[in-house]
Amino acid sequence: MLEVRNVTKRYRTIPAVDNVSFVLNEGEVLGYLGPNGSGKSTTVKMITGMIEPTDGEILFRGRSIHDDLASFRANLGYVPEEAHVYTHLSGLEYLQLVGRLRGMSEALIESKARGLLALFALEHAQYSAISDYSKGMKQRVLLSAALMHDPPLLIFDEPLSGLDAVTARLFKDLLILLASEGKAILYISHVLEVVERVCDRVIILSKGKVVADAAPSRLTELTKLADLESVFAQLVQQTDTEQTARDLVGVMKVQHA
Repeated sequence: MLEVRNVTKRYRTIPAVDNVSFVLNEGEVLGYLGPNGSGKSTTVKMITGMIEPTDGEILFRGRSIHDDLASFRANLGYVPEEAHVYTHLSGLEYLQLVGRLRGMSEALIESKARGLLALFALEHAQYSAISDYSKGMKQRVLLSAALMHDPPLLIFDEPLSGLDAVTARLFKDLLILLASEGKAILYISHVLEVVERVCDRVIILSKGKVVADAAPSRLTELTKLADLESVFAQLVQQTDTEQTARDLVGVMKVQHA
């Protein structure tokens, strides 16, 4: 459904994303992982059409997304890493706005908006300004907005941020169900135990390059490591975190310079 083909993005000749390629199929949950600064956010900005690649192309159903960006975005549901919403609107008003921008009928907007808010336990706050919402409540509004128009392609960037344990569990169950319904899902997260449980495949980036692309179980099998977190640390050449923690405590304890 979605193909990222030899995509590179350079800023002043420095590549933030370097010749990345992958295919995301219908019914697949693809984890997209990497440390801070590895190129994840830049990739997402290119896929959503916010920025254009320096080289390469991004295809949706065999066609470049830039041939008709508006049409492509109508097929996309996106939950960004940061909850940028119109905080003067209520939760209901925000979803009504999203529905109208998607060209949905007023009756359908009302039915879906109220239904989603109720299922995400926001019915009591649907008329309150989003500025009064907690971070987790804003996140639930964003999830509702991404699902409003039943898109075939979904991008979730750190979707568990701010969610309580019950809503996080609901989201994990929802993710599995959406994939079974044939949705193509790109899932960006630092919560690797969740990625390991819900993703069919993971791509790991390091310094803008793909260093792994396989099922989580296959990666642990090939590396003979216990879990995806250990595989991730080895592939991106992270520092010895235990030693770094000891060094930090050592610096804290210094009394005289």
